[in-house]
Amino acid sequence: MSVYPFAGETEPLLRNVRPSSDDGTTVASPPAGEGLLTDSVPVILSYILQNSIQTASILIAGRLGPNELSIAAFSSMLAFVTGWIVALGGTTALDTFGSQAFTGGARRSDLSIHFQRCLVLLWALLLPVCGIWGFMEPILLALGQEEFLSKGVQSYLRVLIFGAPGYIGFESLKKYLQCQGIMGASTLALLIVSPINIALNIGFVHYTCLGLLGSPVALSITYWLLFLILILITRFSSTHKKNETWGGIQVKAALDPSSCLRFYKLAFPGILQVGTEWAAFEIVALAAGRLGPLPLAAQSVIMTTDQSVAASARVGNFVGARSVVGAKHAAHASALLAVVLGLVVMILLISTRNVFGYIFSDDQAVVTLVSKVMPLVASFQVADGLAGSCGGVLRGLGRQRVGALFNFVAYYVLALPMGISLAFRTSLGLQGLWIGQVVGLFIVGLGLYGVVWLKTDWELEVRKGIERNLQEAKRRAVLEQTHGPYHDEH
Repeated sequence: MSVYPFAGETEPLLRNVRPSSDDGTTVASPPAGEGLLTDSVPVILSYILQNSIQTASILIAGRLGPNELSIAAFSSMLAFVTGWIVALGGTTALDTFGSQAFTGGARRSDLSIHFQRCLVLLWALLLPVCGIWGFMEPILLALGQEEFLSKGVQSYLRVLIFGAPGYIGFESLKKYLQCQGIMGASTLALLIVSPINIALNIGFVHYTCLGLLGSPVALSITYWLLFLILILITRFSSTHKKNETWGGIQVKAALDPSSCLRFYKLAFPGILQVGTEWAAFEIVALAAGRLGPLPLAAQSVIMTTDQSVAASARVGNFVGARSVVGAKHAAHASALLAVVLGLVVMILLISTRNVFGYIFSDDQAVVTLVSKVMPLVASFQVADGLAGSCGGVLRGLGRQRVGALFNFVAYYVLALPMGISLAFRTSLGLQGLWIGQVVGLFIVGLGLYGVVWLKTDWELEVRKGIERNLQEAKRRAVLEQTHGPYHDEH
C-alpha cells in the first residue's frame, strides 16, 4: 500500500482538498473557515456539556451549605489541575499523531494504533496522580488551607479515583474520533449521560447517607458511562466503519518502545501546556482561600465559566494531507471564530453579572462579589478563545512546547506576581487576582497568534508531518518482519 492516501481517502473530513500537486503539496479550495465552523459546533457543544457535568455536581453539592460548596468546587479544580490534565494534555499528542496519520499514514488503521498507545500510556501516568489524591490533606494543610477544607477535599478525591480511568478513556476515544472528522459522537454521548449525571448527583447527595461524598460517586459512574456509551456509538457509527480506521487490538505495535517515547515527547509538553494554565488558576484559588471564605466561594462560582475552542484536528488533518494552504487557512479561521465566540460569551456574562451568582449560591455577599469580578471574567473569554484556538493549532502541528513556554512566562513571571500583589497589597482583593489572570491570558493569546501568524513555516510543518508518518510506517514494517503481519480485527 502507498504511504500516502489517495484523495478519496481524505474525503470524509477534507471535502475541499484536491489531489497532490507536482511539488508534493496540496491546495485547499475554498478556504477552511466554513468546514471549521461546521466542525466546531459539535465540539463547542461537547465542551459545554462536559463542563456542565462538573458544574452540576458543584451546584447540587453546594446546596448542602457554603462549606460543601467550597469543598466540591476546590476538589473539582484540584482534580483538573492534577488529574484531568493527564487526559486533556496527554491526548494533545494524539492531536498531532492521530490527525496527521488519518490523512497521511501508510494505513488507515495507523490511527487506531495511536489511540491504543495513548490510552495505555495515559493510564500509566494516572498511577502517581492517584497516589497524590489519596494523601492530599497534608499537602493542603502545608499550603495554609483550613482543616475542614483539606480533609473534605482528600475524602472527595479518594472516591473520585475510581472514575479517573473512565475519564481518560472517554477523552482518548473522543480524540480518536475527532482526528477522523467524527465530531458529534462525543456530543451524543454527553447528551445521553448529562441528565443521568444530574439524577445521580441529586440521588446520592440528597437522598442517601453519603451526603457530599455522593458527588464523586456520581461523577465516577458518569465518567465510566461516558466511556462505555462512546464505545457503543463508535461500534455502530457508519462513518467510523467507512473510514476503516480500526485495525483491531495491536498491543505490540501500540507499545513499541520507540513509538511510546515519541508519544511521551509530545504528551509531556502537552500536559505542561494545559497544566501550567490550570495550575495558575489553582494558585489563584489558593490565594482566594487565604483572603477568606467569601472570596473563595465567589472564586468557586467564577471558575465554572471557562470557554475555549480548539482547531487541532482540522489543522493536523490538512498537514497530514500535505495541504499547506488548507492548514494555514484553518489556523487563521479558528482564531477569528474563537474571538467572535468569545465576544458573544463576554456580552452574555456582562449582561447577567448581577444574577449569575444566584445559580450557585443564595448568599447575597457571594453574589455581590461575583458581580464585581464578572466584567474581568467576561473580558477573559475573548483572550481565552484566542489562546485556546492558537494553542490547538500548535498542538495539531506538534509544537506543544511553545504553548507551555508561553503559559509559564505569562502566568508565573507576570500574571501571578501582579495578581497576588494587587490582591494582598491593595484593597482590590479577588478583583486584583483576576486582573493578573486577564493580563496573563491576553499575553498568551496574542503571543501564540503571533507565533502562528509570523513564526510558522507551513511547508516545513507539512514535511515534518510526512516524516512522522514515514517513521511510524518503518517501525511497523520492522515489527511485522520480526513478529509477522498484524491482521485487522474488526
